[in-house]
Amino acid sequence: MAKERLEQETEDGFSDDEIIIRKKKAPEVREGVTPAVVLKTAAAALEQLRAKRPLLQCMTNSVTSGFVANALLALGGTYAAVEDMSEASQFTAVADALLVNVGTVTKPQADAMRAAVSHANMGGKPWALAPSGVGPLPLRTFTARELMRRFPALIRGNAAEISFLVNNEVPPRGAAPSSDDVALAAARLAGVTHAAVVVTVTGSKDYVAAEGTPLVAVLNGSPMMSRVAGTGCVQGAVAAAFLGALGAKARWESAVAASLVVSLAGEFAAAKAAGPGSFVPAFLDALASLTPEDVLKSGKVKIVPVA
Repeated sequence: MAKERLEQETEDGFSDDEIIIRKKKAPEVREGVTPAVVLKTAAAALEQLRAKRPLLQCMTNSVTSGFVANALLALGGTYAAVEDMSEASQFTAVADALLVNVGTVTKPQADAMRAAVSHANMGGKPWALAPSGVGPLPLRTFTARELMRRFPALIRGNAAEISFLVNNEVPPRGAAPSSDDVALAAARLAGVTHAAVVVTVTGSKDYVAAEGTPLVAVLNGSPMMSRVAGTGCVQGAVAAAFLGALGAKARWESAVAASLVVSLAGEFAAAKAAGPGSFVPAFLDALASLTPEDVLKSGKVKIVPVA
């Protein structure tokens, strides 16, 4: 029932041309996905990102924007915060990819996000949506739902955010959807939007879903990641940076790379940090020093069947 409701919602408000674009071809089926293939994909993606140094246009959460900028620079990308309506539309042509994070969105920023997304779509630039905090508050929820209809290449959220986009239900405070429910929600959201979906279930588990592709669980990370603000925002930005490096068609590749890279950096940083205060600089250092060999050696993933 939730899938049918989501499909109906995502078609309401589309123009005929947009619906044709959305439905014009069947999804590519990716076969032979094994844990070894996932790790090799992420390792190769990291090497490509470092070689290209993609320029990411960030329209992001004001609480974490500095952390996000430093994380992107540490990893090997470049960053520009461009949020004025006219500038955002113009800069999209220059950037390799666009990040839209609605975590502290205002009405003027929402208008600028719509303009930037429209120009990204017209210019063939990939963009990622981070539906931060959707559910309880109306402006960010409306904005995220509207933007979700405009063909993001990738959606990154936590368990509550992704579950809300599918089920339209806000869990009680302190409650969390089950891991199985989150996996199913991620797969359904990927199927309806055609975006790759990265969802953080705990500090040590992500799911990566993409249409026509087996669900992947990434089991790296640390509970310390949930004790500082912004690691989720960083993951969304890193995912968009991988899109900028790999191209708009590499949605799944960008998603698994972002999940593994950020989770491994968090795991390595937590092993050195005494607490949240020392975790942040250790995390930036870990992003800067992470190698493709680290991904191959230390990455922990499994393939998850979804009913």
